Amino acid sequence: MTQQQTGGMTAMSKEMQDCVNACMNCHSVCEETMSACMQAGGQAQMQIMRALMDCAEMTRMCADMMMRRSPLSAEMCAMCARACDMCAEACMSIPDDQQLMRCAEACRRCSETCRSMAGMTA
Repeated sequence: MTQQQTGGMTAMSKEMQDCVNACMNCHSVCEETMSACMQAGGQAQMQIMRALMDCAEMTRMCADMMMRRSPLSAEMCAMCARACDMCAEACMSIPDDQQLMRCAEACRRCSETCRSMAGMTA
């Protein structure tokens, strides 16, 4: 795409595209995990649900902000990394659940890319 085709915006960097992809993947896995938790029920699952909901919303919003080149996207990436870390920790509380472990891994990957985009150190 030329600059004309992107409405005057320069193409997204590979780092930014990787972060958007990690956010969208994390969002999807969190949504799937919420569904699995709702089917399982239980108090522990309800506490994990809060972290999943926060993470799913943050990752979607973060990806949206990066795609539209929001001047707030670096700050959003920092918040998103924090939400992903919290969600990964919540998911790790039940280590024998494969879906929760899959979600924790997606959250950790997303957190790393968001930290990088925010210019933070791990």
